[in-house]
Amino acid sequence: MAKFAARAALIDLDGTLLDTAPDLAAAANATLAELGRPPLALETVRDYVGKGIAHLVRRVLEASAGAPPQDALFDAACVRFAEHYARLNGAAAKAFDGVAEGLVEMRTTGLRLACVTNKLARFTEPLLAASGLREYFDAVVTSDRAGARKPDPAIVLEACRRLQVSPAEACLIGDSSNDAEAARAAGCRFLLVPYGYREGRGLREIDSDGIVATLREAAKLLKVPPSPT
Repeated sequence: MAKFAARAALIDLDGTLLDTAPDLAAAANATLAELGRPPLALETVRDYVGKGIAHLVRRVLEASAGAPPQDALFDAACVRFAEHYARLNGAAAKAFDGVAEGLVEMRTTGLRLACVTNKLARFTEPLLAASGLREYFDAVVTSDRAGARKPDPAIVLEACRRLQVSPAEACLIGDSSNDAEAARAAGCRFLLVPYGYREGRGLREIDSDGIVATLREAAKLLKVPPSPT
């Protein structure tokens, strides 16, 4: 795969930087236990990750009961899930292979870095700090800070604004169609990692400029152009 110019890399969190599904599944099952419902398998919950807490909770409740939840139950479950997740956030989450090495290489080559995530800031900042990854990022943009969730391009555009680059100078790296659609809508390049959470979609179904095995491989493809004189 040929290199292409970029001044910034915008990197998704859940499923790209960190495997957060174990903590999310634990919070989901703690919520279900309070409702007197049986737990769901980790792999089931993994398919619900990527579109924010409300989406995950709704899917979990539907899977446990076989029908959409009533509004009152859904609202209460979202509150309880958030409380459980605040307690469990980062307990079992782990960085995927090549993440730390890739971030180091990106910084070394002069790329500006932003984490762009549908997660809320109150979960994102503690998680990045606990994982040791926060120090690599010049900016962290969450759905509540941007006012929208991917695939809306608002998070991507806000990250570009904070990094002081144009979307054409940025490359988004992620694991899902949400990331791909947000990148395209913003006017960014997009690299897809083959692991993470794709809600059952095949790799070739997702529009990308290339599939990279790790962030370290992505780092080798992004060439920072010389500054104008």
